[in-house]
Formats: sequence, structure tokens, C-alpha cells
Amino acid sequence: MADPVPLDLATLRRSCGHCSLRELCLPAGIGVNDLARLDEVVRRRRPLRRDERLFHHGDALSSIYVARNGAFKTVSLSEGGDERVVGFHLPGELMGLDALAGEGHRCEAVALDPAEVCEVPVDELAAVAAQLPGLQRQLMRVIGQSISLDRDHAEMLSRRHANERIALFLHGLGERLAHIGGSALQFRLAMSREDIASYLGLAIETVSRGFTRLQDDGVIAVAGRQVEVLDPAELARLAHGGEPQQPQPQQRRA
Repeated sequence: MADPVPLDLATLRRSCGHCSLRELCLPAGIGVNDLARLDEVVRRRRPLRRDERLFHHGDALSSIYVARNGAFKTVSLSEGGDERVVGFHLPGELMGLDALAGEGHRCEAVALDPAEVCEVPVDELAAVAAQLPGLQRQLMRVIGQSISLDRDHAEMLSRRHANERIALFLHGLGERLAHIGGSALQFRLAMSREDIASYLGLAIETVSRGFTRLQDDGVIAVAGRQVEVLDPAELARLAHGGEPQQPQPQQRRA
């Protein structure tokens, strides 16, 4: 009888290092065998092309998803078929939770770039969670983190001034990128200006003017979709309701 092949825990843990499910898959004290079972459930890779739908409005809940690479937008559809962006999802963030109520997906997830997702079948996940102590609690925590993004979006839409919405969007995006191991100060926008405008409830011209104002004020530097935050303290101040700094008038010489 051949010796069993040892499970490379270090490699497995590194592969989940930037995933929002790492706390779900790797709770404290989990054994080697249980870790292998979870890996079999969670790590189903599915490639998608740019603009490809991951799931459609009305689809029944069968799986939840995590982007391994690439970014996604979620869009809702009006009765007339018009799309409105309701969320953006970065690598390591959950998608598909909108169907947990059992009435099917209320939005559609669209790949912004060529992407790859981990598909997590809900029935299999529930069966494993029922057998592993602490796993359900970890799952609730991860779901709660995802739901908090919806609350952040509602806060953005409640802001009266366009510059606040734009600053809050950029500030929040930087924090999310830092959470998954990226940079909060230098990043590429996977989404278009049109997508950002739809998400923030603004006209695309307003978003373009807002980016230009932030650049003219020395808060950010923009080159295409590349953004560099030059003054993170000022961006954070604007994101939390501060008014743009007014240029100081020059003193008259005596």
C-alpha cells in the first residue's frame, strides 16, 4: 500500500491568503482532514470573460462566489431593462448573498475584467458547516462583512454633495484594496467612469468634474484609470463631510 501524499498546509493557506473566506475556511484549531474537506467544497474555479454574467436576475440561489482575480459589478434592472450599478466586488469578496432570502437573485454580477471565481455550493457548505464546530459562526461573520458594503453604499447615496460621494468612494475603495493586500494609495480603477456615476447616483459629467477638482486641488493624481492618492488625510476629511479647502487669498504688500 502506497504512503498517503501529505497535505501541504502551507501552500493551501497561502492560496487563501487574500480571500475573504479565509476566516471561514481556516478557523482556529481546524484539523488537517477538515481543512481538506473544506478545500474540496470551496475551491471550484470558474473562469469568466470580460462583461460575462456570473449569475442573472431571478436565478435561484445555488452557490455563493468569491473572485480569485478580476473585479465585478452587480447591477439591478428596472422594469424597462435599464441597468443601475449597486455594487463593486474586488478579489476575495463574496457575491451572491442577495438571493439568501430565497426569492432568487435581485441583481446580476458582471465581470469587469477577465476573472476567475471560487464557486461555493450552498448545500455542500451548509452540510460541512453543520459538522465543523465554529464554522457557522465564522460564516456569519463573513456574511456580515459583505452586508456592510451595502450599508456603505447607502451612506454614499445619502450625501448631498457630489464631491463627498466621490471622495468617500475613493477612500473606501482604497481601504478595501489595502484589506486584501493591495495599496490604498496607488490603484487601478477596474470600473469605468460611467459605472462609477451609476453607482454614486451622479451624471458621468459630474464624476469627471469631481475627479478633475480633486486632481487640481492636489488630493489625487489621475492617469486614465490609474489613481494615486497624494493627500490621504485630505481625501479622508472630504470623505467624512469636510468642505474642499479654499485657496488662501494673497496678502497685500504694504
